[in-house]
Amino acid sequence: MDKLNIAFYSDTYLPAVDGVVTSMLNFKKELERRGHKVLIVASGDPKYSKKHSNKGVLVVPGISFKPYPQYKLAFFPYHTAINIQKEDIDILHAQTPFFMGFTALTIARILKLPIVGSFHTFINDKKVLETYYPKNRFLKSITSKYLWKYTKFFYRKCDITIVPTKTVQEFLNKEGLQNIEIVPNSVDTTKFNPKVDGSYIREKLKLKKKVVLYVGRISKEKRLEVMLKAAKILSKKRDDISYLIVGHGPALEQYKALVAKMGLSNVVKFAGFVSDEELPMYYAASDMFCMPSTFETQGIVTLEAMACGKPVVGADYLALKEVIKNGKTGEKFKPGDYLSCARKIEKVLNSSEKYKRNAVALANEFSIPKATDKLLDVYNKVLQKAIY
Repeated sequence: MDKLNIAFYSDTYLPAVDGVVTSMLNFKKELERRGHKVLIVASGDPKYSKKHSNKGVLVVPGISFKPYPQYKLAFFPYHTAINIQKEDIDILHAQTPFFMGFTALTIARILKLPIVGSFHTFINDKKVLETYYPKNRFLKSITSKYLWKYTKFFYRKCDITIVPTKTVQEFLNKEGLQNIEIVPNSVDTTKFNPKVDGSYIREKLKLKKKVVLYVGRISKEKRLEVMLKAAKILSKKRDDISYLIVGHGPALEQYKALVAKMGLSNVVKFAGFVSDEELPMYYAASDMFCMPSTFETQGIVTLEAMACGKPVVGADYLALKEVIKNGKTGEKFKPGDYLSCARKIEKVLNSSEKYKRNAVALANEFSIPKATDKLLDVYNKVLQKAIY
């Protein structure tokens, strides 16, 4: 394949760290290693725009999205078309469908360039509606109705829509969207692996013998209350388990209050934001990973945990049911069922080593080089049929 010039457009970027940002950075690094050129065009905080803008990254100043300040809204920065022409971009890749994504779509059509769109988030999820949409019932109804219509409109206009799993592909097909290709999110298996030592974190946080870990956004759609209710049940019969929650988000204070109310302050620890460099040690410090969310399109953190040899207990829903294999890479429980969650956590903790080999093997299937091969196949497919 000829060397490509690619532009990623996104409504989120550093210092925010989420699945979209992680996916972009993983792909950028590997694509550039292979000799391709990648330009990230993303909205960000004005005070960070100069810090994070460099060769290959253009951060456009935006305003905070009040319900979730990590996300910045840049209002249709069409001036970035100049950068697209200057860098002789061959293909645009919209990582999000909103302001930056729509800008990419418009620029692609004006400049007669192909565009790929990535579907990362179920914006019509009930918990998302409750957390991020207007509080007024009428406005919430209108927003949810038309935002989803817009989302489908956006992806129909893309030449190809990329999804990370077959579950998401089938969902979008049922919604009337075709031309869907599966390109999984990747995990850096050189960084996340079973050889990482987590003893420093265990000692630093004074963790108990067994550690259940959660990493990710602290928000209602992640359904952490399910894990906390399971922890409450297990705390009545065992005193050797710590629950470690890593990350931040709009529901952080609510969950801290819930932990105190449930009398779990001695077993549940909130680590807050953890640097990219230290994150592998947190996985290594745990015995297993818990993901109670019913929101995941794939869940990069579940793959990172498995890459470190940690089994995952998660909700049997959407994409998680594809990566969690009962008795092999972890255990699944009925979504929202904290009693089942508690049973599965205990089952895994009692024999976590038996899952290790399978978990690592599955994560290796999602390595950055393998995922990048599939991404380049999609780009090649789009470029071969692109006639503008």
